[in-house]
Amino acid sequence: MRPGGNRGWLLRLVIAFSFAQGAVSMARPAVSYRALALGADERAVGVIAGVYALLPLFVAVPLGRRTDQGRCAPLLPIGVVLIAGGCALSGIANSLLAMAAWSGVMGLGHLCFVIGAQSIVARQSAPQEQDRNFGHFTIGASLGQLVGPIAAGALIGGPDMAGTSALALLVAGAGAAVAFTSLWRIEHRTPAKSRTPQGKRVPVHRILRTRGVPAGIFISLAVLSATDILTAYLPVIGEHRGIPPSVIGLLLSLRAAATIACRLVITPMLRLLGRAALLTSTCLLAAVLCVGIAVPVPVWALAVILAALGFCLGVGQPLSMTTVVQAAPPDARSTALALRLTGNRLGQVAAPAAAGLVAGVAGVAAPFVMLGALLVVASGLGLRQGRMAVEGEPGEQAGRKSSAPPQRESR
Repeated sequence: MRPGGNRGWLLRLVIAFSFAQGAVSMARPAVSYRALALGADERAVGVIAGVYALLPLFVAVPLGRRTDQGRCAPLLPIGVVLIAGGCALSGIANSLLAMAAWSGVMGLGHLCFVIGAQSIVARQSAPQEQDRNFGHFTIGASLGQLVGPIAAGALIGGPDMAGTSALALLVAGAGAAVAFTSLWRIEHRTPAKSRTPQGKRVPVHRILRTRGVPAGIFISLAVLSATDILTAYLPVIGEHRGIPPSVIGLLLSLRAAATIACRLVITPMLRLLGRAALLTSTCLLAAVLCVGIAVPVPVWALAVILAALGFCLGVGQPLSMTTVVQAAPPDARSTALALRLTGNRLGQVAAPAAAGLVAGVAGVAAPFVMLGALLVVASGLGLRQGRMAVEGEPGEQAGRKSSAPPQRESR
């Protein structure tokens, strides 16, 4: 089947991703609340949030290599099993150490699912469809991020915070298992000759030196770090400002709803502004909004800030995927996407740990100021990429030229 033909596979992938991401988005704040109930302080919450990304940090590139040489779909059910198991076992853990370990299992499952899913989208989308299809694919993540926090907020609360947060984690595990119902006929069968031979692997250092790949990786890292710290630390902000968990869940879901709205209109925004200008402007505005969260404002104002922030953050992930895919060597796209996810996980390890240290020294609002600085750097990289494209240097345009042949191969 040619790229761009029947897109039923994309709909099934979005549905499966919605349940998998919904489970993770429900579990992440539940882990924070359960850790607080078990006696954790702000620094310990940061460490547990960082462990979620630690184990995936070491396996992303090998998984990407394997996917470049074979099928992507087997990673999807493996990911669902690990997500469901990590959520459920976090719910029955009674120590911070055990919670951190099962949080790492959950993160590994999420990585497996995302590498497989992103590689399928890259292979089965024509070059001119990649921005749109990656945008639609990430709607699945946003739907999960919309429903997950609402469900967590509805279940968590009352005097027994440890018990209600454990219940939320068990429900998240059951929700992840529902993703199995959509994992059928997602990947088109590819002929063996289209797979990369073992002896012709593109070295990692060559991929990382390809113009456009490092910028795409850092922009993705900055945007995901903002989303991740927001999910982990908004409950802490709520505890300090007297905002109940149900309201925090609604605020996180409002952010996710704004991200969905952004991705539904990403194609006309691209036509109007172009990829580089859209990335630069949204990262810069997101930086200002992150700093706004650090200011003690009324709940309604915090809701406005989070809605605007969600819209801005919705741009970075799908466009950074396209940037990396189109810039990378044709026979190493899954590895390049895995390197992008490695950067994401590195940010998820370093950013919460740094946020925990900053929060311990300067207060719980300080991590959001740190995120603002990170997003300013990302906006500068987006602007630099735009200048390179205008000057005709290798980057997006070169990536587009080199992307046509492998798309024909992966029918």
